[in-house]
Parts: sequence; structure tokens; C-alpha cells
Amino acid sequence: MGADPVRPRCCTSRRRALSLALLASLASAPATAIARGETATAQSSSAVTPIAAHVAEASRRFGIPERWIWAVMRVESAGDVTALSHAGAMGLMQIMPGTWAELRARYRLGRNPYDPRDNIIAGAAYLRELHDRYGNPTAMLAAYNAGPGRYDEHLATGRPLPRETRAYLAMLAPMVGGAPARALASAPADALAWTHAPLFSRPVSVTSGTVSTPSVAPRGDAGEIPDPAPSEVEDSLFVPLSGHQPS
Repeated sequence: MGADPVRPRCCTSRRRALSLALLASLASAPATAIARGETATAQSSSAVTPIAAHVAEASRRFGIPERWIWAVMRVESAGDVTALSHAGAMGLMQIMPGTWAELRARYRLGRNPYDPRDNIIAGAAYLRELHDRYGNPTAMLAAYNAGPGRYDEHLATGRPLPRETRAYLAMLAPMVGGAPARALASAPADALAWTHAPLFSRPVSVTSGTVSTPSVAPRGDAGEIPDPAPSEVEDSLFVPLSGHQPS
């Protein structure tokens, strides 16, 4: 007639089993959350890594500093691959449709202007063309934003650049080693000097005082543009491809 020793032991075992199961589930929750966080971080890193690879490729191919490409991309699109401006500029480097069509044909790019690699390659090529055309990074940026035609008009007539372009220069020029006021004060001594550069395999056309964009763009072996430290930025920022300092 004594107490049943088996039943309490059985109930205790069940409670212990349930408690252990609950503790196990609670213990695994942080690990699961961490694993999910690591997965998200890995996915984020994998999304950034290809962009960095494309930037490095474009930098090597066209001999311009990587930070120029990153700076333009940051200001133009904030890293949005699908960015489309009210004017129709497309992708990471915000390239206008007409410019994209020319660059796409020139560099045998794909059909999709929003493809990150092709958009970055096109934007970097265009930056290099404009730098070789105008001779300094600030003018390069002004022409990239306002268009070469509008910038040529500014040089020829002194007509102020659009407010948007001036704000663009104020933000970007320091990032690429430029000086807005100094660089835009006057036109180069030889406004057509860029047409004689070894980057172009055939002459560009010049009619009625207007310089047209060359149909043949920079080659990968055209020479690398130095990327000086900010303290080294002076009136003459770059050593020309000929190796001679400008007068």
C-alpha cells in the first residue's frame, strides 16, 4: 500500500525532457539568428564584390584612379543599379542614352545599359575621354555632368554652367583632386590639343569651330593618369601622356 515510486519518476522524467527541449530551442535561436545575419552579410558582400571588381577592371583598362569611378558613382546614382534620372540618364554612372549607344558600339558592350559591369566600363571610358579632351579633372566632371557641348559653350562664351553642374563640381571636384574655380577660369591654351593625343587612331572632325566627340576612344595602353594625394594637387595636376609638363 506504499507510494508508487515509478509514477512520480516518470512524470519527473517527462518534465525534465520538456524542459531540456525548451532550453535547447532557446539556445539554438541566437545561433540561428547569427547564422541568418552571417548569410545576409555574405549576400551583401557578394553583391558589393562584383561592383568592386568592375571598378578595378575599368580603372586598369582606362588608366584612371578607382576613386574617381567610386566618387562619380556615389554622387550620380548612390550605388543604385537601376537609377534613372528625370533626363533619362541610366544606371550606376548615369549615362545618357545617346552617349550609351556610342560607347556600347565602341567597346562592344551588351544591350542592357543597367548591367553594372557595362555601365561602369562605359562611364570610366567616358571620364577618360573627357579628361584627355579638357586636360583636368574638374573640367572632365563639368563636361560629364553638363555635356561636352554645354561645357564647350561655357569655355567659348563664358556663359555660366547650370546651377546643378556647379553644385556637382563643388561636391565631386575635391574627391578627385580638382579645384572648381581655378580649373574653370579659362579654356586650355590649345582647345584642340586633345585631338592630337595618341589615344585616337584617326583624326576627329572639326567644323565651324565645334569639336565633335571622337569615334575612336582611349585604348587600354594609352597611359595611366596619376592619382596624387590631396596635398599634391596644384595648378598642374597631371603629367600629360607625352611626359612633358604643360607650360
